[in-house]
Parts: sequence; C-alpha cells; structure tokens
Amino acid sequence: MNKPAILVLEDGTTFNGQSFGAEGEAVGEVVFNTSMTGYQEVLTDPSYKGQMVTMTYPLIGNYGVNAEDEESERIWLGGFIVKEYSSFPSNWRSEEALDRLLKRRGVIAIEGIDTRALTRKIRVHGAMQGILSTETKDTTALMARLKTVPSLVGQDLVSQVTCAKAYEWKGEAGSATLGNDASTRARYHVVVYDFGVKRSILRMLSELGCRVSVVPAHTPADVVLAMSPDGILLSNGPGDPEALPYAISAVKSLLGKKPIFGICLGHQILGLALGGLCFKMKFGHHGGNQPVMERATQKVQITAQNHGFAIDFSAVEKDIEVTHLNLNDRTVEGMRHRSLPVSSVQYHPEAAPGPHDAAFFFKDFIDSFSK
Repeated sequence: MNKPAILVLEDGTTFNGQSFGAEGEAVGEVVFNTSMTGYQEVLTDPSYKGQMVTMTYPLIGNYGVNAEDEESERIWLGGFIVKEYSSFPSNWRSEEALDRLLKRRGVIAIEGIDTRALTRKIRVHGAMQGILSTETKDTTALMARLKTVPSLVGQDLVSQVTCAKAYEWKGEAGSATLGNDASTRARYHVVVYDFGVKRSILRMLSELGCRVSVVPAHTPADVVLAMSPDGILLSNGPGDPEALPYAISAVKSLLGKKPIFGICLGHQILGLALGGLCFKMKFGHHGGNQPVMERATQKVQITAQNHGFAIDFSAVEKDIEVTHLNLNDRTVEGMRHRSLPVSSVQYHPEAAPGPHDAAFFFKDFIDSFSK
C-alpha cells in the first residue's frame, strides 16, 4: 500500500490522496498542464523548476518511461499531481514504470485527488504556492512551512538549471520531425544560450544542418561572438525573466551583430532587452493545445506552451512587430524586429510533447543566416 499524501495550497485548501514515487515533502507553485501525453517530457523540462505540475489528463503512467524521451538529464519540477496513476505500463518502448523513475530521482507524486477541482481553483484564483507531503497531515504545520517559501517573482532559477560549462551538442539527431539529410549537416554554427534548454531544440537544429554549441546562461556577449556563430538561439527556461539582468545585458550587446531567435524564456529575455515590459500571468500557459494566430495571415497553429510570464511590446511598437497572438487571452506569442534579424516565439516550436505546427520556425531562423 502506498503511503497517504496531502497537498496544501497557500489559501488553506487541502487535497488528500496516495503517494507514489519518492517520499518526503516538496514545495512549489502549483500549475496545471493540459497535454494528453508526454508526461516524461514534462517531468524533464527544466522550465518547470520551482513548480509542481498537475496533469489534467486523468490517467498517467500507462505507457511507462524510457531514456530516449527525456528532455534533460534530470527531473526539475518539485512535485507531480495526477488523478490516477497506472502502475502497469503497456508500451513496446517502455523501459520501466513511472513510479520507479520518480523514486530513483527523488520526486514526490500524489494520485487519487480531484484534479478537475484543483484545475478549476487555479483557473479562478490563479497559480498559487503549494506543499506536498507524505510525512505529515498536520495542515497547520504545513501551512507554516509554506509561508516561508518565496514566490517565483524575482527568483533567478536559470542559474540552477543552466549547464556548468560550454559544450558541443553531440546527441544523435532524431528523424521524427524535419528530416536528417547527412549531406546538409554542419553547414552552419549556432550558439545556444542554455537558460534551461530542452534536448529537442538541440536535436532539431542538428537535423537542419547546424553545429550546435551550448553555453551557460552567464556567458558574456563577447565570448559568444568570438565563437563566430552564424546565429544565436535563446532557449526556454524557468521563472522570472526580470531576475536575469546578466542575460538581458548580454542580449542587448548581441542585437544587430548576429541573427537571434528566442523561444519561451528566450522570447521574454529578448523582449526585455528590446524595451518591452514583463508581467506575471494569472495561471500561465502549460500544455499542448494552445491556439495561436499569425496576425498577417490569420492562420491558426495549435501549439505547445509552458510559461507563467509574458511580455507587453506596446511601448516599442515602432521597432517591434507583434506577429502572433494567443486566441484564448490575446497575449503576445511571437514578434520580430522591423529592421534587425531578430525574432522570437513565446511557445515551443520543438513541442515535445505537443503538435509540430510551428516546427518551421527553426528553418526560418536558419534561412536568416544567408539574408
């Protein structure tokens, strides 16, 4: 029998269930993810550092886990919240059960709670801090512990997830997305700022013929330029972009020097470097079914997203063209500079998990090298 577990939110709401994975306590901002598949990619996405994730799809673990689907070398989120855990996976690619992976990585999870009620609460009241425990059901003690936990606003979480030193991406390119023509490989050199980069981003650049160098988040602009890249990619990552003055400063120094493409947190850092304003969203966008409209054509993409902050470009409209909008809340989902080879998207064109409607952005970025 699994141990009882309890989730307590900062407003005092409690959810009782059973634990799986590791035992202990975890804290973080509680958010919900609407993806129907891809729980392993969610778990290993560094962008979830500082958060606990509720999966809205009711059955999790049914196809197990495998080393090939990991987006980084570890699990970054604080806790995992599901309606029902399937302890008997059935899939030809499965290497072990999700429970075993969570135990080995020290990640606490809870099942058997009403995830619909939790999701509705977050939608109405916004994302809030929570504490997940298998050690005690004393809600007074848990609330006292929770009050000592800082919010994500103002925290530099990137420093905790970025690589320790620069490296060349040597991973074997996959074949599932944009092809893998060996004759086109290594035509270009792309430097990727690692703010919490997912392996799928590196893989897709490699598939499109790029030599990929990954550098730590604190790398100065002159060091990057000395590497003679054809283009610079600003990766996804966790937390508040305004807590990253070193990254914003580096990007300001790179503007106009090389083509730049930003993804998610990279989009936000780029937006701040260009003079945009950042704000915390009520409950963010997390999942694989967010509708985004391209303003020029009014075509709609279904996109994968994971962010709790957004950028307002209204103060810099003379320099910045907003290219994409979220159809649910009209927040900015894409932009490009009117005169510089600079563009970004707030969502994830590499998906993983999610649809590949926006995968063409990688090719557009590479095509900008020769313009």
